[in-house]
Amino acid sequence: MSAPRQIDLDSMSLEQLNQLKQSEEGRLSAITNHYATLRASSSRFASAQKALKEATDNASSNNNAKDIMIPLTESLYVPAKIQDPSKVMVELGTGFFVEKNVKHAHELLDRKTKLVDVNSENIMEAIASTRRNVESINDAMNGKMLEIRARQEGMKMRNAAAAAN
Repeated sequence: MSAPRQIDLDSMSLEQLNQLKQSEEGRLSAITNHYATLRASSSRFASAQKALKEATDNASSNNNAKDIMIPLTESLYVPAKIQDPSKVMVELGTGFFVEKNVKHAHELLDRKTKLVDVNSENIMEAIASTRRNVESINDAMNGKMLEIRARQEGMKMRNAAAAAN
């Protein structure tokens, strides 16, 4: 992995700093949205783990087909029965499903959860780094503003002194 490039903020104009700040804020927003998506995925996997455990525990303890409701949309469900609680269909991603036994389904969900958690940690590091970048840019912009004001005050003082002579 290449080292992050260093930018000399002091050598940049106020306009350049503002553009850089907007760029970093856009990056921060995108990364934050990605983090939210990862956390939502983690929540879905946890929910799937819980539902799998409940469905298989209840169905296997009754030795009968368990009645469930299958969501077709967020607000439309159809009744169904779990005929064989030892097998489930698991989404692998992008609409691909595979039949797994309960143990392998739990293992798959565990792997997906761990992957999401690792990616979330990496995203949190990127968020923290980008926030530090935005703060540094803000500091540089404030310094430039003070420098501009000091020059303006100096010009006023020189003009006043010249007018007095």
